[in-house]
Amino acid sequence: MFEEKLNIAKKTDSLPELKNEELTIKSGETTIIIGANGSGKTKLAVYLEEQLGEKAHRISAHRALNLDPSVDKIPENRAKLSLMYGNSSWAKTVDDRKSARWNNKLSTSLLNDFNQLLQYLFAQQNNLAVANNQKINQGIAITESETKLDKLKKVWELLLPHKKLHLTADDIQVSSINTENSQYSASEMSDGERAVFYILGQVLSANENSILIFDEPELHIHKSIISNLWDKVEELRPDCAFIMITHDIEFAATRAAKKYVIHSYYPDPAWNIAAVPDSEFDEQTVTLILGSRKPILFVEGGNTSLDIEIYRHCYPEWTIIPKGSCKDVIQAVSSLDKLNQDMPLLNIRCAGIVDRDTREQSEIDSLNSLNIKVLAVSEIENIFSLTSTAKEILKLEGFRDVELEGKLAQYKENLLDFIKENLRDDKLDKFVIKRIQRHIDRYLKNINLSASYSSDQMKNLLISEVRNLANNQIEQWISEMKDEIETCFNNGDIDKLLEIYESKGGLLNKTASILKSTRKDEFEKWLIRQLKNQESELLQVIKQNLPSI
Repeated sequence: MFEEKLNIAKKTDSLPELKNEELTIKSGETTIIIGANGSGKTKLAVYLEEQLGEKAHRISAHRALNLDPSVDKIPENRAKLSLMYGNSSWAKTVDDRKSARWNNKLSTSLLNDFNQLLQYLFAQQNNLAVANNQKINQGIAITESETKLDKLKKVWELLLPHKKLHLTADDIQVSSINTENSQYSASEMSDGERAVFYILGQVLSANENSILIFDEPELHIHKSIISNLWDKVEELRPDCAFIMITHDIEFAATRAAKKYVIHSYYPDPAWNIAAVPDSEFDEQTVTLILGSRKPILFVEGGNTSLDIEIYRHCYPEWTIIPKGSCKDVIQAVSSLDKLNQDMPLLNIRCAGIVDRDTREQSEIDSLNSLNIKVLAVSEIENIFSLTSTAKEILKLEGFRDVELEGKLAQYKENLLDFIKENLRDDKLDKFVIKRIQRHIDRYLKNINLSASYSSDQMKNLLISEVRNLANNQIEQWISEMKDEIETCFNNGDIDKLLEIYESKGGLLNKTASILKSTRKDEFEKWLIRQLKNQESELLQVIKQNLPSI
């Protein structure tokens, strides 16, 4: 077991004085460093390798995966020197490693050491076989029979269960699990199969108590097995520590590890680096926030919804994070503000957007003060039913001038009839009651009992507030909402009605039918294609109907 302290020089544009970010590296543990392209990840890998000296074994992101089982077989000690330092004839120190392994181009040289890896694995296998044969001849019990190649084979086949490795003293063949008689050379394995073999081989071949630095550990490996691969890697070498430097936020979020984020590199050398702190966010969200170079926009909805496509294309300069409900958006903005206070180096701008629902102006103003904007429509999908949006869609359908105005009038009439039908008789009462429930919730949450000086006074104050709610307020809200809906019907004011009305997909389905004579799912696909075109007039119209942040 070991523990190593590493210092990374850090600074920011706003805090240019050099400081140190201390990393504590322990055997059996993994440290992950996340950074976007251009943030200095590879330079940091080199910087850490230089600090660690003999303890470090770095696997570059620029690595060749050419596997040749027929490589010349050489003695084990020479093979190990060649693998660790780059040349078995003269390279024996860290300084030699710079030229022999990295060609004096520590950040950019292509690492091409698969042959050296195979030479070492074959040599270790053969030496163990010879040693065990001698023990048998001398009547000595064999205590170790599993070679590094045996261990590699076992894990490789576990991760790739449809394939099988066939090992001999000087060759490696591969077959599918059901066709073992149809073998082919390991040199013909896929990129992913060779990548798994290479990583397992490097890990098994590293010196005892090494610190392995992997630059882009996810390279060439399918997402379905990458988490299991690194689980097995950590199991294979509990004596080692691992530093993984990646741009893949999704991969980073799957690993239980101490995490750091680098935002930028300075030629001092120094990095804008910060540890990922504990927070109220889940680990994947924290990693996404810290790995983003854009400000963060929290919105209602889920990751697969049309809502998110709208936000991503209408706010391309923001990183969009869906948070489900309005309450979750508000909590997320508050939590990120706290994260900014805990980590001043972050300086991450954030904002939120929530549905209008039935919010009164005082609540809208309160949310604005928290940098949470409220939509002009009841829910985001309603934006596609607004008159200005419908007009642009009709233009894309080829209508112009008088014909366009006629089609738009027909659209408004048909949509108004649809909403009227859905708010007829008892349907109106059900709709209004559902909306009023939100008013009631907010009213009850805002009852202030802090001025009470006794339990009786508190009880009487609460009874008074609830009595006012039951006898006056609810009736007033119902009357106001019904009057507002009736006024919209009488004036044919679709846009005003869309501030109130919601139908969870029903409205969009009707809009699709009227404007494009298609189903909702096809309409959504068409809308997403339009949103992806930043020059689209429809996109510009939609942006005009969204809050300015």
